[in-house]
Amino acid sequence: MEKKDFLSDRYAVLKIRDFRLALAVRLFDGLATQMLTVAVGWQIYELTRDPLLLGFLGLAGGLPYIGIALWAGQVVDRGEKSAIIASAEAWTFLGAFGFLLLALMHKPPLTLIYALVACGSACRSFQWTALITYMQTVVPTEMFPKAAAWYTSMWHIATIAGPVIGGLIYGFHGAAAAYGAAALCVLAAFFLTLRMNTLPVAAIDHKSSGLEDFLSGIRFVFSRQAILAAMSVDMFGMLFGGVDGVLPIFAGVLGVGATGLGLMRAAPAVGALICALYLAHHQPFQKMGAASLASLAAFGLCMIAFAFSQRFWLSLLILLASGVVDGISMVMRSSIYQALTPDHLRGRVASVNGIFIRSSNQIGAFESGLAAKLMGLAPSVVFGGCMTLASVAVAVWTAPQLRRLRI
Repeated sequence: MEKKDFLSDRYAVLKIRDFRLALAVRLFDGLATQMLTVAVGWQIYELTRDPLLLGFLGLAGGLPYIGIALWAGQVVDRGEKSAIIASAEAWTFLGAFGFLLLALMHKPPLTLIYALVACGSACRSFQWTALITYMQTVVPTEMFPKAAAWYTSMWHIATIAGPVIGGLIYGFHGAAAAYGAAALCVLAAFFLTLRMNTLPVAAIDHKSSGLEDFLSGIRFVFSRQAILAAMSVDMFGMLFGGVDGVLPIFAGVLGVGATGLGLMRAAPAVGALICALYLAHHQPFQKMGAASLASLAAFGLCMIAFAFSQRFWLSLLILLASGVVDGISMVMRSSIYQALTPDHLRGRVASVNGIFIRSSNQIGAFESGLAAKLMGLAPSVVFGGCMTLASVAVAVWTAPQLRRLRI
């Protein structure tokens, strides 16, 4: 096959065996993550009915990830990626099994639940960084936009199916069954990882000091305005604008229970999947920076509309629309930093990106719970949407390289 035909084939990236395995691991691990998120969130809500304690789940999941992310990036750049992924999946399986044992207790201690969430987050700091670096290593640079679209598509499929499956299992069979199903998905991801080919380990640069090597990912990101701005505006937008942390409360207010919660968590992923599949089958946006900023502004508007919705079906539609625009932002941001990052720094830059993502998603869940506690549920979501719009405005004003970026 000629190179031109190969690159123009929208499915060419799927012909790479190791990339297909990475997608499969992403799918099963994502299913487990989403099932655990729904089960833990609803269990905490049933036990406490307290939005602040729901928010603490965000801290338990976010702080350990952020705390070891730079170390994880350094380990991934200096170690064999598939072995790191397999080890992380093995520890994640033990955590899921621990949740199952706690669910068999009449009233499990909240501290143990938070501790297992924290341990799982630490494992995912290594797993997520190693998996995305493995994918970037086995895919040619010119195919990154397509690979990013397929990779995020697989995550969104998991984010759609995982909450629905987890919510249904929890609703009909209880928490222990939901945790058991999640453990089986992690086990499947582990065995798929064992089939991955090992990749050459990067040579260590003995000229750089330990601290310099440790911080090289951060220095690279902060030296590239387009990468830093793309990560920052997404972080601040999702930090204030996301509603995942308080979705159990909305499910309770709307009277739809654990099953409805699963559907609400899945709705944004349905929209994001539609977006990612579209981008995987069509030419990517040429003005990637502008597309990323516009999509985040639209996300903020969706969150403001969601705050005023009093119908379950309307809330689902708004969440679906938010997923479409968030999907554009995810693919654009991923393509930007993948295309601009040298091979020897991919793990460390991926870990920095993971810090930004976890700061927005997990710490954002705590912010959502705290804001709901202080302001009330709907006002806190309106505030978050307005802050998202403000972060986009700041990026437009202060980051012209991102605004004008074309890839």
